[in-house]
Amino acid sequence: MEFYRQLKSELGTTRLQDLIVLDRLPQLCASIDTLLEQQGEQGRIYCVWGTFTVNREEIRDGVRFTLPGCPNALAWTITAEPENITIHCTINRSEHDPDFVASIDQFVEDWRIGLSKALNPDN
Repeated sequence: MEFYRQLKSELGTTRLQDLIVLDRLPQLCASIDTLLEQQGEQGRIYCVWGTFTVNREEIRDGVRFTLPGCPNALAWTITAEPENITIHCTINRSEHDPDFVASIDQFVEDWRIGLSKALNPDN
């Protein structure tokens, strides 16, 4: 399954990659409560689904996060386009329990809201 959100922004790739780092995850996404530990580009988070190892990787135009121990292989990317930021989240199932699907949809929305607040703190 795939989930998308976009927000208007002309933030470039380098600034996006500098903004979205592991220690800022709880500030940028309300579904991520705590960064429990960090070693370089890997850490452990406590989030809406429990505790998971998280990996961060810089990719073309943005960043990718994976939860390698997640039974659904959840991964998300946040990329900069000329006028938008795109949040794209996937799991390895074509169908799932409706409550879980709703929690992923909220996770992606929490990213949109958090990034919007970080980029427009006065709003």
